[in-house]
Amino acid sequence: MTSTAEKATRLQELHAAPELLLVVNVWDAITAKVVAETTGTRALATPSHGIAASRGYADGENIPRDLMISEIGLIVRTAGDLPVTADLEAGYGDPGGTVTKAIEVGAVGCNLEDQARPLDESVKAVEAAVAAAQASGIDFVLNARTDVFLKAGDRDPDDVLADAVERGRAYLDAGASNYFVPGKLDETQVGRLVEALGERKVNLIGIPGSIPLTRAQELGVSRVSYGPWSQNVALTALAKLAEDVYAGGGLPADTRKLN
Repeated sequence: MTSTAEKATRLQELHAAPELLLVVNVWDAITAKVVAETTGTRALATPSHGIAASRGYADGENIPRDLMISEIGLIVRTAGDLPVTADLEAGYGDPGGTVTKAIEVGAVGCNLEDQARPLDESVKAVEAAVAAAQASGIDFVLNARTDVFLKAGDRDPDDVLADAVERGRAYLDAGASNYFVPGKLDETQVGRLVEALGERKVNLIGIPGSIPLTRAQELGVSRVSYGPWSQNVALTALAKLAEDVYAGGGLPADTRKLN
């Protein structure tokens, strides 16, 4: 069995490698098993939204921290030798303590969102998470996330991009491994972020209308993950099954027995 330290090192290597790291998010044991056993999977990621929804909670740190950590631990155990990075939202008011708890159950990386809070406050949260990771003695992958694009509203797009660059530099300087910029970004925005922050430092989310994966690779992006969208794909398939059954149909012909 690969040790936690070895998995952490492996996850760092995957983020730094020239090949784009693709991570399909999983939210419980069976989805972790299915994705882990799929050819091409090199790491797993948990979505906070997906885990919360599967347990009956709204997104936004409404699920109790210990329950979220417990679910992350179950996914880690299911993943076996694959490294797992966890979405820890904004750290539940205790980013250092939350990172420590995630490491204790075997997570070797995390997302930590800034919720577009004041920069100095957000940097302190990153610093606390970095300190906790360093104290653990593993090469933990801290993926500092900014929400400035998600919360841009009617702000000037150039101002939003400048804000994102400033935050990215500050979080990387504070010790974050990578910088996660969710939102529907175009190629110019992605290219300017990579140019400002460095190749293999910027991470994106795959959503409807995202730039193609081939362009993300060419532009120097490190990782693309899918957040709650992988769960939405599964739920769409379930909804379509129910609709077809109620209309007199049945199981799709290409259904595979995966559990």
